[in-house]
Amino acid sequence: MNKFGWIVFAFFAIGVGLYPIAYLLTDAKIGILNSKTDELLNDAVWNWAFYQHILFGGMALLTGWSQFSKKIRAKNLNFHRTLGKFYVTVCLISGIAGLYLAFHATGGIVAKLGFGGLAVSWLVSTFIAFRAIRARRIDDHQAWMIRSYALTFAAVTLRIWLPMSQIAGIEFIEAYRVIAWLCWVPNLIFAEWLINRLKLPSLVLTK
Repeated sequence: MNKFGWIVFAFFAIGVGLYPIAYLLTDAKIGILNSKTDELLNDAVWNWAFYQHILFGGMALLTGWSQFSKKIRAKNLNFHRTLGKFYVTVCLISGIAGLYLAFHATGGIVAKLGFGGLAVSWLVSTFIAFRAIRARRIDDHQAWMIRSYALTFAAVTLRIWLPMSQIAGIEFIEAYRVIAWLCWVPNLIFAEWLINRLKLPSLVLTK
């Protein structure tokens, strides 16, 4: 990735990673909360899961992008390992909460399956990446970390697609059903392309 690409990548990761702070600074209904019913907003378990998901997910965004920097790894491998353990931990915490939230997703069964698939894929890819590095399978670890962060980055692509759909005049519920899949499936496709390009172990059959 060139320097400009890194700047854009880091900008979105940090910007959206800090976004959950906005929810802590106001009692008003902002962002995705505007699409939720008062009954759900008054549910203590849902609120606990929601804030767990966005706060720990934000931490994953803020820390995960730097793990792909060769310079950072080369300068301080121990820091890379510590940050990696932190990333895995916050992903698993946020992912479990996200799986619960998926059952209450706006947009019916299509959206629930979409966000549920994202949560499961995120948990599985992150866990496999962790297991791979524990077994010292470096290439496998790198490949699965790329997949994991591609799914973490769904928080960014979700916030790109939502305003674009509104600008296009698409009704929110209809758009949300599609975006429940669009925010992460293309990310995984791109991740697999990148993995192939880096000649890392791929899930795509090649000659």
